[in-house]
Amino acid sequence: MTDTTHFERLGLPRRFRLDAADLERNYLARSREVHPDFTGNDPASLRESAALNEAYATLRDPFRRAEYLLTVEGSPSAADVKQMPAAFLEEMLELRMRIEEVKHAGGGERQDMESAGAADRAGVLTAIRQTLNATKFINGLLRDLREE
Repeated sequence: MTDTTHFERLGLPRRFRLDAADLERNYLARSREVHPDFTGNDPASLRESAALNEAYATLRDPFRRAEYLLTVEGSPSAADVKQMPAAFLEEMLELRMRIEEVKHAGGGERQDMESAGAADRAGVLTAIRQTLNATKFINGLLRDLREE
């Protein structure tokens, strides 16, 4: 017997981007099919209902869905790969140092640093946008791989 994925359980394609309405509709339809109130309280129905609820909870949350999809695709787990990109870590270190400077700056120096913070903020927002763009690109590659 093969394990049914959350995607299969809910009749959805195995991909990150899901239509929320399809997810909800499929969950409600399948829950009527397996819910113990409709099928009796037999153990199989209880197990299937619990599995359906877990599938729905996982797939409706984007972060949990991404983690689950990586697992289904055979990716190493978060416990196996704990490192983050070096550039990201360097940027976070710089931001933490900048925050500490602002916290400990006195009087006019603090105001000068806060005013300069607008430029820093713009830089951070740009870096976040670039990361999102890279993520979208990778998602597109994964989508293309699944379509073949």
